[in-house]
Amino acid sequence: MASDRSIIEVDGLTKVFGDKLRAVDGVSFTVEEGEIFGFLGPNGAGKSTTINMLTTLLRPTSGRATVCGYDIFKQSGEVRRNVGVVPQEYTADEDMTGHDNIILCADLYGIPRSDSRPHAEELLSLVELKDAAGRKVSTYSGGMRRRLELACGLINYPRLLFLDEPTLGLDVQTRAAVWKYIKTLKEEYRMTLFLTTHYLEEADSLCDRIAIIDHGKIVQIGTSDDLKAHVGGDIIQVGIAERDSDVSQEIMKVPLVKEVRRENGGYRVKAEQGEEAAPMIIDDLRDRGYHVNRISVTKPSLDEAYLELTGRNLREEESSKMEAFSHRLTMRRARS
Repeated sequence: MASDRSIIEVDGLTKVFGDKLRAVDGVSFTVEEGEIFGFLGPNGAGKSTTINMLTTLLRPTSGRATVCGYDIFKQSGEVRRNVGVVPQEYTADEDMTGHDNIILCADLYGIPRSDSRPHAEELLSLVELKDAAGRKVSTYSGGMRRRLELACGLINYPRLLFLDEPTLGLDVQTRAAVWKYIKTLKEEYRMTLFLTTHYLEEADSLCDRIAIIDHGKIVQIGTSDDLKAHVGGDIIQVGIAERDSDVSQEIMKVPLVKEVRRENGGYRVKAEQGEEAAPMIIDDLRDRGYHVNRISVTKPSLDEAYLELTGRNLREEESSKMEAFSHRLTMRRARS
C-alpha cells in the first residue's frame, strides 16, 4: 500500500515479449524512501526487466508506476533525472580512465564540469579508487570495475539508486566491500536503493524489505524475519541407514513435529522447538528398529523461506539463453 513516504509505486506492471513470453506478470509493490528494497529471485525471474521498465528503458505492456513521484509513461525525463542505475553488465569504456568515465556520465546528464569534477573526486574517494583514477579501466580488476560503475551511477545526485545484481561474479571479499558501500549510501547519504539479487545472503544482509519474485510474479514481500516466519518452525534434516524404507508416517507421530517431507534420500522435518523434537525423533526411530545416521537442526533461514514459498531452490540453470550468456560474460570480466 502506498504512503506519503513511497518513492516507487507499482500497480499491475506487466511486460510481454512477442506473443507468449510474459517476463513480468502484473507485479504490484511500493518502495519507501530511505530503505533498501530487494528483488530476490533466480535469473530469468523478471528482476532486470522490472528495473528496465522503472528506469524508462523498456516500455511496459500494461500497468502503471511512478518513480520519485513521476509517471514512467508521461514523465520519463524527470524519472531519469532523479534516479541512478548500476547495471548488471559492465558499461565503462575500457580505453578511458576511471575519472574520465565518471565525467562522461556527468556530461550525458548535462552536469556542468564545474560541478562534476569535484563531485567525481568525492565519488572516487567514496569507492576507494582515487589512486587508480588516472588509469585505463582495462587495467582494473573486477571489483574495481564494479566500484567504478557504482560511482558512475551516483554522479547525478540520484534520490533513488537501482542496483542490478551488484556483486555478480565477484569473490567473497570483494562482495563484502561492495556491501559496505551500499550500506554507507543508505546510512550516511540517506539514499533509497532498489537492489536485485539471486544471492540469499546478500538480500538477508542488506535489505530492509525483500520481494521474492518467481516466473515474473511476486510471491511474497516482507522483512527477512517476516519471510522466515513463513517456514513455521525449525527444520530438522534426518537420514536413516534403511534407505528403502519410508518412515514419514512414523516421524509425523512424534510430538512437536508439524510436517515431514521425504527428499534427497532423507527427510525434511518441520517442528516446533527443534532441539527438543530431534532427540524424540531419534528415540522413536530406534525403538522401531531403524538406524539414524544423520540429523541436524537449523533455525528458519531465508533459504528455507524461499523453498517454503516457491517450492524450489533458487535455480540459475533455468535462465534464458540470453541471460545465461550475459551472466557468463559479466563473470568473465569480473575475474579478469
